[in-house]
Amino acid sequence: MIRLPRLTTRQLLIVAHDLLVTAAAFVATLLIRFEDTLLAARLPWLPALLAGFVICAAVVYFLLGLHEAKWRFTSLPELMRIIRASMVLAVSLLVLDYVLLAPNFYGTFFFGKITIALYLVIQMASLSATRIAYRYFREARTQRRAREVNAIPVLILGRAADVEVPLRAIESGAISQVWPVGLLSPAHSDQGATVRGVPVLGGFDDLERVIAILRDRKMPVTRLVLTPSAMEPSSGAESILMRARRLGLTTNFLPSLDETGRMLQLAPVAVEDLLLRPSVKIDYGRLEGFLKGKSVVVTGGGGSIGAEICDRVVTFGAARLLIVENSELALYAAQETLATKQSQTRIEGRLADIRDRERITRLLKDFKPDIVFHAAALKHVPLLEQDWGEGIKTNVFGSVNVADAAVEAGAAAMVMISTDKAIEPVSVLGATKRFAEMYCQALDVEFARQGDRDRAGTRFISVRFGNVLASNGSVVPKFKAQIEAGGPVTVTHPDMIRYFMTIREACDLVVSAASHALGRKRTDVSVYVLNMGQPVKIAHLAERMIRLSGLEPGRDIQIVFTGMRPGERLNEILFAQDEENSEVGISGVVAARPVSPPLDTMRAWLRTLEQGLSSEERQVIYAVLREAVPDFGGAAN
Repeated sequence: MIRLPRLTTRQLLIVAHDLLVTAAAFVATLLIRFEDTLLAARLPWLPALLAGFVICAAVVYFLLGLHEAKWRFTSLPELMRIIRASMVLAVSLLVLDYVLLAPNFYGTFFFGKITIALYLVIQMASLSATRIAYRYFREARTQRRAREVNAIPVLILGRAADVEVPLRAIESGAISQVWPVGLLSPAHSDQGATVRGVPVLGGFDDLERVIAILRDRKMPVTRLVLTPSAMEPSSGAESILMRARRLGLTTNFLPSLDETGRMLQLAPVAVEDLLLRPSVKIDYGRLEGFLKGKSVVVTGGGGSIGAEICDRVVTFGAARLLIVENSELALYAAQETLATKQSQTRIEGRLADIRDRERITRLLKDFKPDIVFHAAALKHVPLLEQDWGEGIKTNVFGSVNVADAAVEAGAAAMVMISTDKAIEPVSVLGATKRFAEMYCQALDVEFARQGDRDRAGTRFISVRFGNVLASNGSVVPKFKAQIEAGGPVTVTHPDMIRYFMTIREACDLVVSAASHALGRKRTDVSVYVLNMGQPVKIAHLAERMIRLSGLEPGRDIQIVFTGMRPGERLNEILFAQDEENSEVGISGVVAARPVSPPLDTMRAWLRTLEQGLSSEERQVIYAVLREAVPDFGGAAN
């Protein structure tokens, strides 16, 4: 037996309203169309016809869902529902009049085509008018209240297509205490137009003129709201921000709605929103299909990369998540952040150091993960050049511990987060990461050799990417702090070039690479490189960040070149010379088929590394790294 959904009080009121309007439209049509004897001849039939027609209307309205939409959001889709419902009822009258009544009972047409057409118009107008009137008065009241509570006059910058979204949000009350008094659009076709009653007053170059005009009209603007089209590289965002600073205006950014679920709210203008090329288009359906219902472990889950991977795992519906972190504060912060997402994922956090082999093995065996994302690492180049032994312990032996634990726990895959510094490395960071990559590749080859090519054991892959904007220790937060302190901004070398991407983009592509590696058929590739677009010269990055802060490089903020630090190089490399790379059919991801020594050779090197660590013999350590990674160019003294 089918159970009908239970209607709320609001929906019952809508149903009652629509049926009363329908009955009134039916009666009004007859009163307008017929007079005297024609009307009198039809009155005896009216009660029965009206009752049956209202019942028919109730069924049609329910099937088309007229009771579901809130009137305060009435728009074209709701009006189209009304038109469809009215058309169905008009056709019903046509069938009643021409098939049932005329030949069998009444002897002539009861309504006629003109009457039915008149009914259709009255019906559509009656149902639409109340909804439109309700929305109008509701929005008028919202705008009036917004102005009464000291709403801030704002100027919105962006194309009409972008501007309509924040205007709707302001009208509905989603964004409060903001009063849009004008728009600036870069599109010539928008000039002289209005968007939801707000006039387009000019282009971006007219900022000073428009601010002066509005001030004369007693509407002093103190804030600019920038939409995505105002932050495109071709829009001159740097110039806008510099001019806004000179005018004493506060600037906010309103991100567009997308699949990532960013909230529609004003936020400070973030430099990372302006620095990059357009982000790679992510197939979020693929990611959800890959992670939904899985049990996932993330090592280093309290770090910037690890925490974002945890966020993506929860967002895409994993059943269970284990966060492994050696920092109590970072673990607590990660769990508190994830708790606000109100997801169905069961989240567990454990304090553990990946150097502790027994602890990591026991945690993973008890949890029994499907996928392990290994993000725990030491990554600061100058620090690891100084404390090289710590880099070996964490980046090499810690990674080996996690990989071996993943095998013992029966995980389907382990994904190691690597770096572009692992190719032709000149630093301890790069060499240790490359060594860990090679161990994972050796395990992957060994499992493929032992088992069925399509159904082998744990898959091991590595994902390389470059600098991540706003991650812990990256250059962007450092430059921000130096600019806020009044400078100088320190750059190591005028010709230094790096790749950049956002944390969200990097982590989405990491999961995309994992989904490819665990596809239906096992592939030979085990290293994935994220496409980061064109590299950025660090000196140019510093200059642009200064301009985006509304300041002038060389005048307001100085740039000082401090010289390259140990372990650094001018350019980063994405693939080794002997690595064959190919497209994998995923936008933003390229795969490589690396060459790695046998697993026995890797384990022999590990034993030597362990001996070198115990005796603190740096020469022994560097000798093993050079033998394992022949293109390693680090200095052993």
